[in-house]
Amino acid sequence: MEGTLIGVGVGPGDPQHLTLGALAVLRQADRVVAPSTAVDAVGRAESIVRQVAPELAVERLVYEMAPGRQARQASAEHAATTLVGWLDAGEHIAFVTLGDPNVYSTFSPVAAAVHRLRPAAEIRTVPGIMALQDLAARTGTVLLDDTESLTIVTALDGPGAVREALADPARAVVVYKGGRHVPALAKLLADAGRLEGAVLGELLGLPGERLGAVSQLSACPATYLATVIVPPAGRRPHDPGPSS
Repeated sequence: MEGTLIGVGVGPGDPQHLTLGALAVLRQADRVVAPSTAVDAVGRAESIVRQVAPELAVERLVYEMAPGRQARQASAEHAATTLVGWLDAGEHIAFVTLGDPNVYSTFSPVAAAVHRLRPAAEIRTVPGIMALQDLAARTGTVLLDDTESLTIVTALDGPGAVREALADPARAVVVYKGGRHVPALAKLLADAGRLEGAVLGELLGLPGERLGAVSQLSACPATYLATVIVPPAGRRPHDPGPSS
């Protein structure tokens, strides 16, 4: 028998955002695993699953969320060695992750490491609702319409990538992983004339959630799980867009 590794997106935080398709895969899996910083620590993805399906057993896979590409790669390879043992035994494994498993996800480097160890292993994903979708819906922010475009960037290394994306006024910009740079991002948006309408969501659906205009929440840094949406220039809150 050959096992299967399935990355399952559980949404940004609110248990109601775990899809029916994701729940079906979790219930059909031989093993449900969740990344965690320690074996005795409940990770955020695990907490969502436990709220929706408390009958499921969730195993913790230690994954060090350390800064730096090399440290993350080492964590992924360590997790992969555990996963391939279960795959070799023919198990179908559901690996839960916040948001969507194909966008800035813990699952992606783990899946790549598994593929290197077992090139023939079946690896697939189940999409999940992303923080940018939740934030847009809850703030009445229309992301795109007509011929507008969208760029998703991270601010892990500072707001430089955001500055470049803002150059096109018809482009919506979503910033992930930029919580510690929120004050600098707010200044950058103000200098570019793009602060009005920009919104921030921190820990969406989780304890400590903050939600609102960047201009009102930029006095201090936010956590790692912070998302910023900058609509196309000239867009106002609840404005349906140019084609309406």
